[in-house]
Amino acid sequence: MTVSDKREMLIFAEQRRGRVHPVAFELLGKAIELSGNRDLTVSAVLLGKGVRGEAQELIYYGAKKVYLFDDPSFYNYDPFLYKANLVALARKINPYAILFGSTHIGRSLAPRVAADLQTGLTADCTDLSIDEDGTFIQTRPAFTGNILAHIKTKTTPSMSTVRYKVMQRASRDENREGVVVNMTPLSSDASWKVICEHIIEGIGLADAEVIVSGGRGLKRPEDFKMLEELAKLLGGVVGSSRPLVDEGWIGKEHQVGFSGNTVKPKLYIACGISGSPQHLAGMRDSEIIIAINLDPSAPIFRYADIGIIGDIYEVVPRFIEILQSVLGSDL
Repeated sequence: MTVSDKREMLIFAEQRRGRVHPVAFELLGKAIELSGNRDLTVSAVLLGKGVRGEAQELIYYGAKKVYLFDDPSFYNYDPFLYKANLVALARKINPYAILFGSTHIGRSLAPRVAADLQTGLTADCTDLSIDEDGTFIQTRPAFTGNILAHIKTKTTPSMSTVRYKVMQRASRDENREGVVVNMTPLSSDASWKVICEHIIEGIGLADAEVIVSGGRGLKRPEDFKMLEELAKLLGGVVGSSRPLVDEGWIGKEHQVGFSGNTVKPKLYIACGISGSPQHLAGMRDSEIIIAINLDPSAPIFRYADIGIIGDIYEVVPRFIEILQSVLGSDL
């Protein structure tokens, strides 16, 4: 597929509670970069309720065209309803590529759209490019993150889900101009609807400002409860290194690393994590890193702002005790 075949690079602008998810601005940043001098128009599609203001924000962030589906039925994510409308739009405009964020919604929606369009989908991309002949190249980790695969999609349109916080966010400029295209929503005959928002949003690891992660220093799966208690006191969430996910101690949605989630929290506490390159690739850009490990030679200490050489089973409970004393034991 070449650029001349398809003129629009379409961004799915995911929204939650009427606000566009920041991953959309990262997708716009990459799309603007790729469009360059090529014959491509950067566009976005937004489905939601009362989101006309957000459509204008997408223009400020670089979208030349925003396809707006503004209807109460789109306030909560319904995979069947969203899919039906996106597929209809894609068939109408025949885009060069469609990009989604690798969020819980994006990972749920993109495969459904790809299946209906009978096109390929490359998931969890860490980079995108266009080669000299106009072919779309998608880069993603393969073989459990040991290599990078560079994938060319032969079917059209090319479709990708892109990891959050791995691409440069587009700059906001209120002088940018674009057009909002009001779309007529299609109804869905699907009876099943997702109404439990906590199921849709999931853990929110990539959005968390505080993450407490566990590694091989944990002795039992139940010991994640200790980390959960610390995370709760700090208003954060629990993460994990890959070995514990592979062991089935915790779900893959908690995995931090090259083959898991890329995170940039304000505070990252690594508990019993040695610091493999795979794990460091997913968290080394955190604002503050606290590492707790018995091994003074652990690689994680080279990246830590604060290093504590000690037993996590002594240090973490002490943290919890201090926080409970300061914040109140009822928190």
